Amino acid sequence: MANFHIVAGASEVPAHPVVRKITTADLKEALTKGFDDFWAMPSHLVFLGLIYPILGACLAALTFTNNALPLLFPLASGFALVGPFAGIGLYEISRRRELGLPVSWQDAFDVLKSPSIPSIIGLGVLLLAIFLIWLTTARLLYQSLFGYAAPTSYPEFIQQVLTTSEGMKLIVLGNALGFVFAVAVLSISVISFPLLLDRDVGVAVAVYTSIKAVAMNPVTMAIWGLIVAAALLIGSIPLFVGLAIVMPVLGHATWHLYRRVVEPPHPDDAHPAV
Repeated sequence: MANFHIVAGASEVPAHPVVRKITTADLKEALTKGFDDFWAMPSHLVFLGLIYPILGACLAALTFTNNALPLLFPLASGFALVGPFAGIGLYEISRRRELGLPVSWQDAFDVLKSPSIPSIIGLGVLLLAIFLIWLTTARLLYQSLFGYAAPTSYPEFIQQVLTTSEGMKLIVLGNALGFVFAVAVLSISVISFPLLLDRDVGVAVAVYTSIKAVAMNPVTMAIWGLIVAAALLIGSIPLFVGLAIVMPVLGHATWHLYRRVVEPPHPDDAHPAV
């Protein structure tokens, strides 16, 4: 029954959140409110102090050997695939500000008290699985073009990719595959995590509602995806330091985008304020 709850939610009858049509004006409002949350509550300190040292250590460990050099770009770009889960604490901060509740950075961890936490973790595991599949696909693509021999150094790897026909194929095919993975993750997660934080509807309803939101607003959601991709790219250029600002702003904005896309729940269906 617990596993069924994770998938289907607390209600015996599956919830059907109402999805709205949105425009680029809604995206602008979501980003504006995201910036407002960021400046009011400098959550970047948490990200700068915890997330990025961990990220840097992981990247350093994974690329310590030449064997892992081909995975450097897939690892950096693939972080966006798990970003929706990583931002769950930011959604909680925005939720509390919206309700007029006191807010501190510790409140990001109040998500652990959510009735939907099993569903949130379950969906996070799904995104992690997609991330690992992406890394495996990127590795297989590299091996299909360059063989199993690993580059001996960073300069050799860069020269391989930028000056050979196989490298050009790697760039084109790699970006095409990355686009497919990005669209899939955007579709299933763009509003899934905020919805689960707001209502205990279960993974199935959250994913269905997210896909429905993308299907009803294909152009607007495509623009949102481009905004996220561009912001993450710009934030990643200076050794990921810029992400300490980009990620919190996008996280807060995602909560407000959810509010624009999905009609508010009946008071009996919403999670209690904590």
